[in-house]
Amino acid sequence: MKVHAITDQHSSTADTAAIEAFERDGHVLLRSVASAEEIATYRPAITAAAAKYSSETRPFEDRDTYGKAFLQVTNLWTRDAAVREFVFISKFARIAAALLGVERVRLYHDQALFKEPNGGFTPWHQDQYYWPLDTDRTITMWMPLVDIDDGMGMLTFASGSHRSGPIGSLAISDESEAAYEKYIAESGFTVARADSMKAGDATFHLGWTIHSAPDNVSPNLTREVMTIIYFADGARVAEPQNENQAADLAAWLGGRQPGEAADSELNPVLDR
Repeated sequence: MKVHAITDQHSSTADTAAIEAFERDGHVLLRSVASAEEIATYRPAITAAAAKYSSETRPFEDRDTYGKAFLQVTNLWTRDAAVREFVFISKFARIAAALLGVERVRLYHDQALFKEPNGGFTPWHQDQYYWPLDTDRTITMWMPLVDIDDGMGMLTFASGSHRSGPIGSLAISDESEAAYEKYIAESGFTVARADSMKAGDATFHLGWTIHSAPDNVSPNLTREVMTIIYFADGARVAEPQNENQAADLAAWLGGRQPGEAADSELNPVLDR
């Protein structure tokens, strides 16, 4: 499958060109979303918190495909004051709201995604498969905390795939990799990723955009990425459609139940 480089150099804000690209492709790369000073301030806190709260203890060779893809630690904002400051940076949320075309966004959750040296690939998947929300106005900011290149596990997108909505019911797995690979080829989507990203650059993608990441082939560099997931203010909790959505309902929506507004204390408005 041929991969096209993302060459558009969009500004650090959601200007007209960025919004148009996002609506067309379901993803966009913005440069210098966080400043060098912000990365220098918050990276130590994020990496320390990720190390402190990671529950992964298995040797690499004993993990499945998902476990080899990255070390994942979620909702660090609830555990560390400095990480909370980073997650609550209002310009990130304002960009997310502008790209979604909504007035305000709420936090779904954050997650540190650290792909270890020689770490495995992240299979093709759709994030919103996991989210029991009644809206498609959902978006993920994916920001490296260190400079990364194509060999370190760059996020890769099937451009335009968001317009297809949900494709099957597949969690991240070898099965999702095979099924989405076939679907992407049959649909003729352009597969795209950046050649490189600086610390503080960020991609934003919609919940139904199919995406993946290759292996980190570096023998000694970790791909340190922090993600923040937002959804449009006013969304309601939906009835879970699979066991993973049921787990997300219990974990990330502060006790709200299907039909209720998704406005718990775990889901604050962030772009004021």
